[in-house]
This record gives sequence, structure tokens and C-alpha cells, in this order.
Amino acid sequence: MWFKNLAVYRFTEPFTLAAEALEEKLQQHPFTPCGGHDEFSFGFTSPLGRASDALVHANNGFFMVCAKKEEKVIPASVINEMLQDKISEIEEREARKLPGKERARVKDELIFELLPRAFSFSRKTYAYIDSQGGWIVVDATSPKKAEDLLSLLRKCLGSLPVVPIGAGTKPATVMTEWLLTNTSPKDILVEDECELRSPEEEGGIIRCKRHDLALPEIKNHLDTGKQAIKLAMSWADRVSFVLDENLSVKRLKFLDLIQEQAADIEAFDDVEQFDADFSIMSAELAQFIPRLIELFNTEGNA
Repeated sequence: MWFKNLAVYRFTEPFTLAAEALEEKLQQHPFTPCGGHDEFSFGFTSPLGRASDALVHANNGFFMVCAKKEEKVIPASVINEMLQDKISEIEEREARKLPGKERARVKDELIFELLPRAFSFSRKTYAYIDSQGGWIVVDATSPKKAEDLLSLLRKCLGSLPVVPIGAGTKPATVMTEWLLTNTSPKDILVEDECELRSPEEEGGIIRCKRHDLALPEIKNHLDTGKQAIKLAMSWADRVSFVLDENLSVKRLKFLDLIQEQAADIEAFDDVEQFDADFSIMSAELAQFIPRLIELFNTEGNA
């Protein structure tokens, strides 16, 4: 299980639960498939899928968890067409126009009738807890997906004292300076993609891909006040990624040094492979995350 995105949150109080205690807590909200009239279902499932029933996979003090959400899908076009037919039928039968509140009630009743026949889809969100480092790391493409998992975890634990590592920081200022001066720390290589935004509300945005960011045209945009709100980079020849203005990591890739390390491990089944990959990934990120924080002075500004 190799994460592709990192939404990192810092514990403001030590996380002291052992794996067994965390497992017991998560059992309060296990995932169950949607019932006939449920619009969605959300709960914890095994990170190992069908290979295990355990809701926590522990390795060297790191705890992997997985939240699963199933949602019913009813196309809006279907609802609108059937709703109009029902409203027309009622208005013709009762010889009156339905007011807004009654139309909304008819729509709710229609959706309730359609739910048992609706298609459903599901998605999983993975996260792991590093109790020693004091982080929880969520593989989520958006803050909402990360917060959904954290909210579910909070229900199980009673409280979850965490804050985003980007709180109180201005990564855009640092990334902009790197581009302006065409310099960066020795272990950071600025690559060929960025997003620049004017500071004004509704300001213009420039997106560059496969572009030499050292060219004068980029500096010209920065000289007019634009800031780098996304920047592609790599760290120590170990990982490449795109960093945004909230200190969220997107499109994370583990480079050859890490992939070769993973390839050297012989795994006899999917469980051993998962465990090996998790071990390597979590150990690598235990070095990367503190360095990311150091680069952007997170703790000093939090």
C-alpha cells in the first residue's frame, strides 16, 4: 500500500493507545453495506481487504486503518424526469399548483422509493498513525476526504486532538522565493511544474507543466506579485511530489532507491507484501515529514 497523497495532521497530545485498544475502539463503527433505503454507509474496514478481519494493521509502532464509504447513485436526470411526471399527475388530479414545500416532499418520497433499486459505488480512504512521530497521515486528494476519516475516527475515540501541519504557515512564500532566486535546499530539486496565483481575490492563475521554471517569463509573473501555490519537486532522490499552499502533498511517487528496496523483499502472499510495503513506506515518511516541516518552519509558526 503506497500512498499517493499526504494530508498530514499533528497530534497536540500524545497518542497512547496500543493496537489492540485501537482495534476495540474502531469496532464501534465497522463498515456495513448499505441497506435498502440507506443513501450511504461509512465505517472502518480491514486495510488488508478480504485477507483479514482486523481493522488495524500494526507494524513497528505504525497503525494502518482504512475507512470505506458506500453511496447509492440515482442519476439526476432520472429523478427530474420522474419528479416532473409525479408533480404533473398530482396537479392534474387536484387541480392546483404544488407549492415549493410540497414539491420538495414529493422529491424526497421519490428518492426514498428509488433507493432500493439504485446502483452503489464504494471507495476506501487509508491512513496511518505514527504515535512516536506524533502524526496521522491520510492518503486523501482533498481536505474533505481527510476530514471525513478523521471525524469517523473521532467518533470511535471520543476525541482526536490533531491540527494540520500547514496551520499557521505560508508555504507559498517559501516556494515563491525558491523560484525567484532559482535556489532551493540541497536535498530539494525543483522540477518542471508549478501554479502561480495573483494575491488579489479572484486573482489570475498561471499553470505551467513540463516547463523550465528558471526561464525569465516565470520570474516576470512573480515580479508582478504572483505567488507559487503549487510546486513540483523531489526530495533527496527518494520521493517526488507536488506541494500545495496548505502543505498537502499530491502525486507522491517513491523513486528508484525506494522501489529497489521494496523489490528486494520476498513476499509469499498479499499480506506479507502489504506488510513489507507499509514498513518501507512508513519508515521513509518518518524521515520525509519532519524534513518537510523543517523546510517550511511549520512548528515554529504553528
